[in-house]
Amino acid sequence: MSLLGKSVSITRFNVGMPPAPDWGKLRFYEIEQGSEVRERVGIVPFDFDDLLFTDVGSPYHIGMARWVFRLRVDKRTPDATAVKERVRQLVKVEVDAGVGVTPKKRRQFKTLAEAESLLGQKPKTTLVECVIEKGVLYVASTAKSLLGLVVSTLRQAGIVTELKTPWLDEAPPEGVDASDIVDVKEPGQSVLGCRFFSALMEDPEVMVEPEAGSVHLRTREAGLRLSGAVLNDLHRYVEEGAEVLSAKIILGAVPMRFDAFSYRISGMKLGDLQGERWHERLNQRLEQLTAIWGKLDEKYAATVQKTYTFAEGSLENDDARELI
Repeated sequence: MSLLGKSVSITRFNVGMPPAPDWGKLRFYEIEQGSEVRERVGIVPFDFDDLLFTDVGSPYHIGMARWVFRLRVDKRTPDATAVKERVRQLVKVEVDAGVGVTPKKRRQFKTLAEAESLLGQKPKTTLVECVIEKGVLYVASTAKSLLGLVVSTLRQAGIVTELKTPWLDEAPPEGVDASDIVDVKEPGQSVLGCRFFSALMEDPEVMVEPEAGSVHLRTREAGLRLSGAVLNDLHRYVEEGAEVLSAKIILGAVPMRFDAFSYRISGMKLGDLQGERWHERLNQRLEQLTAIWGKLDEKYAATVQKTYTFAEGSLENDDARELI
């Protein structure tokens, strides 16, 4: 899950940081050989080979308001088939000896079999690249499990995060985010994102992927997924009142999957970066990301401006709910 690859997935957070975060609390430690520990989480430097441009004593602080790091997750999982077979062997030994096997005894056998399965097993490593710049955290993932680990890990050093979406940055008038079609189940989600997507469909700079399309939407009756040449069906469903949760789009010349409901981007194709050192390539990538997110934020703000007046928290007209 790289920030510097050709294809990038990004989730943004607003960040509150103490004056001097204790990064040492977040340091990653490998799982010791023979240990029964199944998972370890911590942070490691962005690049071990080039720390010349970081602050003295901090491999994470590389500028006045920029911190870079990778979340590392090492995880070991017992082999389910091997565990099941080992439990059967242990049960057979007990039965052959004329000893009854209670449910408690079977659970003990399973615990033993799992521990045996983990012996000598190398953990699976996952790395998630992250950057904090000017109060915004960019995480190279949209996976909920990994985002949760990033948030909980940073909290140990007093770094507080909140998902960055336009409806959380500036609360809309009361009631306009109500919907009888879409249910909000997770932080950061809002039907306002779905209605923003409907407005984007009329934007000349935005195009829904016309041939290899992929759309997730919801009607009053059910959730639907469209693929292939989706445009005709998509417009029909939207005209009938469906809410689009996510879709593959092309913003300018950049293909991506836009999760409008949660305001996240995945599969964004940005091409190669220039520069010999990682921090040079990172500068270029952050310029690209801020430009793309800035464009989406501006379009959302422009759509809201057409629809609402925030002066007294009221709607401009009775039809405003239909757009956002």
